[in-house]
Amino acid sequence: MKFKFEDLEVWQLGMELTDKIYELSEKYPKMERFNLISQLTSSVTSIPLNVAEGSGKSSKKEFVRYIRIAIGSLLETDTNLKIAMRRNYITEQDYTSVDETIKTLYYKLIKLEKSINK
Repeated sequence: MKFKFEDLEVWQLGMELTDKIYELSEKYPKMERFNLISQLTSSVTSIPLNVAEGSGKSSKKEFVRYIRIAIGSLLETDTNLKIAMRRNYITEQDYTSVDETIKTLYYKLIKLEKSINK
């Protein structure tokens, strides 16, 4: 069964970013498994999960609230990667490999929020 939210570009980008982040998280040291890795995978999966959940809500106001949560999760994901880069868990090149997707998704989520509010 295919749901309507699966056609949303922000959901698709969120799923793509999730795949990329899971691959990057394998570079983190094992000692971070219950700290940064857990937080990273939780925040990145929260993005498409909140888009999906919000799309099923009965009001535009509720959907916007979930889009804002997805934006927060995206920013949390980005910050986690920057911490990992500072700790030398990932390289600048690793970060750059997902940075464009993060930026694109950020602006598309904001655009979606604005379009819902119209």
